[in-house]
Amino acid sequence: MKKPTLLLLAAGMGSRYGGLKQLDAIGPNGETIIDYSVYDAIQAGFGKVVFVIRESFAEEFKEKVSDKFKDKINVEFAFQSLNANVPGIPSEPKREKPWGTGHAVLVARNIIDEPFAVANADDFYGRSSYKAMADFLVNRVSPDSFSMIGFELGKTLSLNGSVSRGVCETSSEGLLQSVLERTKISKDETGVFDLEDGQRVDLKENVPVSMNLWGFHAKFFETLDNHFTTFVKNNYTKPRSEFYIPLVVNDLLLSKQATVEVLPSSAQWYGVTYQEDKSTVQSALTALHENNTYPSPLW
Repeated sequence: MKKPTLLLLAAGMGSRYGGLKQLDAIGPNGETIIDYSVYDAIQAGFGKVVFVIRESFAEEFKEKVSDKFKDKINVEFAFQSLNANVPGIPSEPKREKPWGTGHAVLVARNIIDEPFAVANADDFYGRSSYKAMADFLVNRVSPDSFSMIGFELGKTLSLNGSVSRGVCETSSEGLLQSVLERTKISKDETGVFDLEDGQRVDLKENVPVSMNLWGFHAKFFETLDNHFTTFVKNNYTKPRSEFYIPLVVNDLLLSKQATVEVLPSSAQWYGVTYQEDKSTVQSALTALHENNTYPSPLW
């Protein structure tokens, strides 16, 4: 059986952060978060990494990020553009950003034919998450059985502003039942809450949330393609509409065409949603080097 592939989504605009955070030095030796993701994936047994990026910064990305480990793991690239490339669609309105995470996965369909994990390039998930995902992809994945790493909500928040999280409902068997995207989650002295639509909704700190670390069979591309075509036909006049992975997953769950195993994680997630988050992540990663979780330098 082929080793699983890691598909890293790195084409985002980084609008709230204020720049291309995929290229930002975060580790004590100038490492990017991507460096840690690839390092952990190699340790977990992944055999290939595919980067979804925008072609406009491909050369800078290769120079600053991917060239350093091209001799350590098979590296390939897929490019996400603003054009949906769906036949029969009238001339599209000008878009300000790509079509979303679902489309980002879809652009890699001609590169991947083995089980694969999808991850955000600017999220630090931790080695245990990649090991759990690799185990699932090697031993349990099938065309109608997927997986998702479920992080505890309270361990995924920012001290510097609200965040968007996919809040999950699971069955007693640990299977995903639904993902509800909540877009204004914060924490104060009273607890964690969402303020979407101006109404406060209190949330449990240990509720599992999706941080976009998914595991799929290669057959998922066919389903994704069909859903995306329908989505574009219904939304091509809305230049800010986005096609998210959970939209497809929820449809498959509701129609009972697939199951999603939630792989629980108690790890602390780190990310740079806002510029002010950077120092927190830098301190955490420095500590991981000091306790020998990671060598210094990483590569």
